[in-house]
Amino acid sequence: MLHITDDIFILDNEIELNAIRAQGAGGQNVNKVSSAVHLRFDILNSTLPNSVKERLQTLNDRRISKDGIIVIKAQQFRSREKNIGNALNRLTDLIQKALVPIAKRKPTRPTRGAKQRRLDNKARRSEKKKLRKKINFSH
Repeated sequence: MLHITDDIFILDNEIELNAIRAQGAGGQNVNKVSSAVHLRFDILNSTLPNSVKERLQTLNDRRISKDGIIVIKAQQFRSREKNIGNALNRLTDLIQKALVPIAKRKPTRPTRGAKQRRLDNKARRSEKKKLRKKINFSH
């Protein structure tokens, strides 16, 4: 059982782990040992609370498919056990990220001082550009 928080957990049979061969450099070990791990977790068919399921699906994360399946590939370590732990930690982090409520934006207005500084800055810039123009002596 994977504990996310005190009251939220995922049963072991909801997580599908497949051992695969890792990519990249590593020589003979990479070629003969299936140490990388593919983790698949179906959000819709899980025991997570509905509010967490909805938040997970609204996350903009490339690891979550449109069908609501989280796919995590872990191949950082040489041993399968460490890669399994890494994949489970990344799944936990992803779900905990979905638990954080999105803060509502409070509309604010610029202060009177900020408005004045902006206008002063505009006036200084305008004056600087006026001084760059050619002088007209015909007046």
